[in-house]
Amino acid sequence: MTTSPAPSAPSAGTLVLPAPINQLLRLEGLAVGALSVILYARTGASWWLFAALWLVPDLSILGYLLGPCRGSRAYNTIHTYTIPITLAVLGLLLHADALLPFALIWVNHIAIDRMMGYGLKFSNGFDWTHLGIRKRRFSSNNAPTPANSPN
Repeated sequence: MTTSPAPSAPSAGTLVLPAPINQLLRLEGLAVGALSVILYARTGASWWLFAALWLVPDLSILGYLLGPCRGSRAYNTIHTYTIPITLAVLGLLLHADALLPFALIWVNHIAIDRMMGYGLKFSNGFDWTHLGIRKRRFSSNNAPTPANSPN
């Protein structure tokens, strides 16, 4: 039986997932995102609603105003599939079809975040995710470390 290599640390304090694992997680985000769009289209709900509500889950970033620990908890609570899937199941069980578009928009948002590399957050800072350290595109230092990550 073979095992995947442990995440490597190219420099002190950073986490990098092996490329195949990272690619698989991003591909999963693409698949869930595509499926949620297809299901949303079948609900007949307005695409204006989709566009208007798509970024609403990112309001959870405001939790970071209370510090990185509370911020990561708020972000992670909103950016897991648990609540939107529960909302969808309740909509189906209660024949409340109006709940389904909201749940699918939320699922799509999470999936696209995963595809783009925005994972669940650690309390080290916003760039520390379960998908690895998120590199800032326009920063002179692309790999955050505990010394330069926001606390």
